[in-house]
Amino acid sequence: MKAIDMHCDTILELFKDKKNGGAANLFQNSLHLDLERMEKGDYLLQNFAMFVHLRETQEPFRFCLELIDMFYQEIEAYKDKIGVVLSYRDIERNWKEGKMSALLTVEEGAVCEGEPFLLRTLYRMGVRMMTLTWNFENCLGFSNRIIWDGERAGTCTPDIEHGLKEQGILIVEEMESLGIIPDISHLSDAGIWDVFSHTKKPFVASHSNARSVASHPRNLTDEMIKKLSERGGVMGINYAGVFLKDKNGGMSQESRIADMIRHMKHIRNIGGIQCIGLGSDFDGIVGHLELNGPDKLPRLEQAMEQEGFTTSEIEAVFYRNVLRVYKDTLG
Repeated sequence: MKAIDMHCDTILELFKDKKNGGAANLFQNSLHLDLERMEKGDYLLQNFAMFVHLRETQEPFRFCLELIDMFYQEIEAYKDKIGVVLSYRDIERNWKEGKMSALLTVEEGAVCEGEPFLLRTLYRMGVRMMTLTWNFENCLGFSNRIIWDGERAGTCTPDIEHGLKEQGILIVEEMESLGIIPDISHLSDAGIWDVFSHTKKPFVASHSNARSVASHPRNLTDEMIKKLSERGGVMGINYAGVFLKDKNGGMSQESRIADMIRHMKHIRNIGGIQCIGLGSDFDGIVGHLELNGPDKLPRLEQAMEQEGFTTSEIEAVFYRNVLRVYKDTLG
């Protein structure tokens, strides 16, 4: 069955490997994701995120450009297998030609520095989706609060007070005008509601689960899920254990298919099957993954069948829902 995955961090890992003198490539590597295993998983499209860590670079925009350059080098090297997507028509064309598709995304809205001209530059370079924040406050807005140091390091609490800043609102409105899909994964609770207030088209939470099932604030509340579905948006099931299951008062590092399906069932009850997609977060997550590569997707399909999901529902989750959003937003 065809599949679309809305989030992976593979390009950054390839970039770091090559900086260290390695020879890993997009076709075959020891990471979570490569083209060889994507073909085995019958992938239609993969979103490739250009992830920029604000604490590890003083020039976010420049670093993002380096990652974009790496992305295009890898796609060009294997252009017989995968093609870049700038519009919905590109997805259709690649499919007809027997090729997979690659959608260029950015994970960290600060790379545009709150400047519409830099956002437009990213659009011209092929960016078609962007998270507004990662795990830090930036020039656009706030993430949910993360404690970085001390005994509670790594814990996170919802921020219902601080949302998008003035520049964030400006950028979100420009994104919608251009055709860059806003991605609310990592954004604060208040920021998510601001995105609803300042957009009209569908948008996504590319790699977020249900907070009622696993309490991590990176996941969406039931109210958010319902509103996202009403807007026509989609949330991508994140494979990381910390977003799938609470464990002994903390977060689990074990990722199980059964827990993924638990989230799907809950989301289906709240927002309907039409708002569920896949957002693996491959090469951006750690822990033991039962579904540890794109070639393992048939296991998820089989498990969903065993849990009573119909063929049309599985197709909706695997690719049709996200495809609908891309048709509505990419032009």
